[in-house]
Amino acid sequence: MRTFAVIILLLASITASAQTVRTTPATEAELAQITERGRNLAAYDVAAWHGSDAVMALQPPEGSVVRYIAKRTGDGWTVAFGRLNEKRDKFLINYEAIQGSTPKEFKASKLASAKEDAGFFLFAARALDTSLADFKGEARPYNVAVLPAPSNQLYVYVLPAQTQNGIYPLGGDVRYLISEDGMKIIEKRQMHKAIIELPMAENAKAGFHTAIMDQVPEDSDVFHVLARKPSLPEYIGTKDFVYYIEANGNARYMMTMEEFRKKKTPPQ
Repeated sequence: MRTFAVIILLLASITASAQTVRTTPATEAELAQITERGRNLAAYDVAAWHGSDAVMALQPPEGSVVRYIAKRTGDGWTVAFGRLNEKRDKFLINYEAIQGSTPKEFKASKLASAKEDAGFFLFAARALDTSLADFKGEARPYNVAVLPAPSNQLYVYVLPAQTQNGIYPLGGDVRYLISEDGMKIIEKRQMHKAIIELPMAENAKAGFHTAIMDQVPEDSDVFHVLARKPSLPEYIGTKDFVYYIEANGNARYMMTMEEFRKKKTPPQ
């Protein structure tokens, strides 16, 4: 009951300054897309994390790795480590980490000679450079991810990196939609504004945060739920609506904010 009272107090801080003109909640189709993108983002993060650990164990020389990019294949994930050439028309792969039988198992190898890629890894590397040239964040570490988007375009996510065990940052994150060749920003979506560091409260049953940028949950909200250990559901309150992200990352609409404020215990 005390936790729910805190939620109600937090809801009171949501003001009409929310930067959106939307007046309807997200549809089931929109929430399914948010769920899918958030799950893909979480899977990318796991692959990049464990693939990097495997390659770093090989002690690559300085300068041989500028970017690492993960790509989902039919058999799992491949993480390529390398750099763009001077003409920026090839991505030179010096190391690879290939997923084994589990999402956390990767086998890394140093290539005898650099593999020249002119496909996904090239366009993804350009997309990362294009996005990071625009991104203005705080003086802190960030993680980046690049994933396929509709029409052969690319999504680039810039998210605050976790710096303390048991503390999960949320906010200050951006999703870019980048052209197929990785050279142009088609759309920039600020998903959250300020970064908040959220600890895992003892015996917590669910988390809660407010959203002021739009009236829908974000891909990174799903990522936040899945990255948290143990994974816990999350309530998201916008100006007019309340959503619930289940522990498995499934995002769903709950009710209006007015209805939610009248509840004495948090619905599920």
